[in-house]
Amino acid sequence: MIRHYAMISSILATAGMGAPALGAGPVESTRPAPRAPVAVLVASTPAEQTAPSEATGDDAGLRVWVKEFRPRALQQGIDPDIFDRALDTVSYDPEVIRRDRNQSEFTKTIWDYLDTATSELRVQNGEKALAQWQRTLEDIEAKYGVEKEIVTAIWGLESAYGSFRGGDSVLSSLTTLAYDARRAEFFEGELLDALRILQAGDTDAEQLRGSWAGAMGHTQFMPSSFHAHAVDWDGDGRRDIWGDNPGDALASTAAYLKHFGWTEGQPWGVEVALPEGFDYLLADREVTKTPAEWAELGVTALDGTAVADHGPGSVLLPAGAQGAAFMIFPNFEVIERYNTADAYVIGVGHLADRIGGAGEIKQEWPREDRALSFDERIELQTLLTKAGFDTQKIDAKIGPLTVNAVRSFQQAEGIAPDGYASPRLLERLRKE
Repeated sequence: MIRHYAMISSILATAGMGAPALGAGPVESTRPAPRAPVAVLVASTPAEQTAPSEATGDDAGLRVWVKEFRPRALQQGIDPDIFDRALDTVSYDPEVIRRDRNQSEFTKTIWDYLDTATSELRVQNGEKALAQWQRTLEDIEAKYGVEKEIVTAIWGLESAYGSFRGGDSVLSSLTTLAYDARRAEFFEGELLDALRILQAGDTDAEQLRGSWAGAMGHTQFMPSSFHAHAVDWDGDGRRDIWGDNPGDALASTAAYLKHFGWTEGQPWGVEVALPEGFDYLLADREVTKTPAEWAELGVTALDGTAVADHGPGSVLLPAGAQGAAFMIFPNFEVIERYNTADAYVIGVGHLADRIGGAGEIKQEWPREDRALSFDERIELQTLLTKAGFDTQKIDAKIGPLTVNAVRSFQQAEGIAPDGYASPRLLERLRKE
């Protein structure tokens, strides 16, 4: 869901628990958390999980908090009547707190995620959704320069093409999370923006429904992103991303991507072949070259020709040297504004390609591997730092700092420095 709060996803939902994203019934969106080359965290940032794991609030405490919040909200321009009507009936939801606390325990490998995110059924449903709303999507593409397949793919991953938009009260969820101490400032801001939605007349409190953490509508905007980027596509005077007509939501998604620099006609990425003896230190987001320059180094399209010139790109190995390789372009980073996880971006891009008629990813994944657990990621970072390869943080996030530490360790051990934090690498560190 829009980078607004990319961490609150639930891959688990589409991993076999009903899968509306697969067109089989309502479950939550297929959303991993921030970038993790080994495993996609279904999650909020582990480092933030310092509050007690159990919900400690109650309705009485929530009512006290609402009373104390009221003057602050009014100072921010919220109408007193809007505030009172909206928050008079909100209730404390311990399930929201439980889910917020425990997200980071669930992991998926990128290939397991993509098996779900780009399944045949999801592709077929995407083709049907694009055909049904083709005129709308083509008009949106003409206005914003964002390809209809990309918008459709985001729609597919976020709400299973509108079949699951979320049924939780956004006001109760956000009030519960703002009252909770863990990320109070963030959610208080989101709650203010939710109240502004009501004040603008875009919808009413009853219709203001979404996921457990406040993401809303067909393409799961958080209130702050709605406030900044939602558009009234059908011209009815309301920016309605919740109703059965997805036009406003799809146009808002395109407007969001355009705002962050989408380049029309440029792919998110292209699957590539690496030459024997490839220098894996070049597989770094900071290393960019033109497709012609990559071809001189032996990095080509799968048919052996140079990748078409879409400008400078970098090589991405989301599962290390044993998995598929991609040449990614600036549009990859634009999709990251929606969700920072590599798996999500590849999922959107590949699903869009499939909806547009392309085939599956050709290269194999290291399916014998599994995802590292939360505790194992902590252990990995601790052991790397102890061995002299400082990860800077011990937070269970396999981000750029940890990837660099992994590369340095791999170099020192004489193995391919692909930055892939696998179970085998952890075992090797344990023996140091």
